Amino acid sequence: MPQSHPPHPTTGHRPTLLLTGGSGVLGRALIEELSPAFRIVCLRHRTPVDDPRVREIRADLLEPDLGLSRTDLGRLAAAVDVVVHSAAATNWKSAPESIWRANLDGTAAMLGLAARADAPFFHISTAFVANPLAPEEQERFPGAAAYLASKTAAEQAVREAPVPGVILRPSVVMGDSVTGRIAGAQGLTRALGAIVKGQVPVLPGTAESRIDMVPQDVVARAVGELVRGGVAGGEYWLTAGAEALLQREVIDSCLEFASRFGPRPHPPRLIPLESVHRLLLPLIEGPAFPEALRRRFHTYAELLLVFQRALPFESSLGTPHCGTPLAKGDLERALLRNLTAWSEGPGGLRPHRRASDPLPQPNALTGELAS
Repeated sequence: MPQSHPPHPTTGHRPTLLLTGGSGVLGRALIEELSPAFRIVCLRHRTPVDDPRVREIRADLLEPDLGLSRTDLGRLAAAVDVVVHSAAATNWKSAPESIWRANLDGTAAMLGLAARADAPFFHISTAFVANPLAPEEQERFPGAAAYLASKTAAEQAVREAPVPGVILRPSVVMGDSVTGRIAGAQGLTRALGAIVKGQVPVLPGTAESRIDMVPQDVVARAVGELVRGGVAGGEYWLTAGAEALLQREVIDSCLEFASRFGPRPHPPRLIPLESVHRLLLPLIEGPAFPEALRRRFHTYAELLLVFQRALPFESSLGTPHCGTPLAKGDLERALLRNLTAWSEGPGGLRPHRRASDPLPQPNALTGELAS
């Protein structure tokens, strides 16, 4: 059973919440969700959050005392009531050792601050810690392997820390379920865009493989309810679970969306996962394969090999203090809205629309976008 801490008083002043990773995709959704109830302080390194609802402090999680003076660190610890640690190294092209340092040492530094502040600690991990890569995959995809292993180690650090800790495991975070917009292009977003453009002749996996994606606002709402509800222990899977879309459903949605702009592309040929290492990857890594295409397919194979694995858990969404459950229809509509927003951005299919213009809305019965 999850532990609870007494809720903070809501009269007189808002409690202070310390957030890392505020400039990221999920971080920005968390600011939107949490700012009405909390005074938010964001630790940021290079990228400014640039949001009037938060106070920013320049810091470095890998430096002693976060790179702050002892006086500033003491003042910060005295002010903080809750810590939400969302910052992480998610670029699998980075050196494995830098991924390890950011994800494990950075978490340890924030746990130290939470202990000094006597504040509950909410750790954003990933659902894919449930599926470590096989030895052959670790050798071929060292960045992804380091990411998953470092997030697993960071979770253990949270369990062993002398502060109340909550572990949150979202699956692939997609854009907003209503607007479709996302703060930065994720790897899977680019892969879906390439399918729309007909640039992906082959993909790993089968038609029935599940691709677990959850909109950013759904994840943020679940985190917000857990924080506001005073939950201070437990592990939560912020995933679609059994409702996750099948690969054929995702591909069909992409191709149907593409047909609104021109001829429907040919569907990618699906290659069973057991054949990917034996046939696909040796082929694209050979000298005859163009370098640009090699990089693209290597990236897609890495993403989908991780994201398509059978996820051995049920979603926590809809349990007490943990948001609302997702239905397959919700995900289908969210995917179409995400594709619409992608199509109007850099590298999309049509000119930008003004931010104030509404996006086409899916038909309530068919899930298709109105023209």
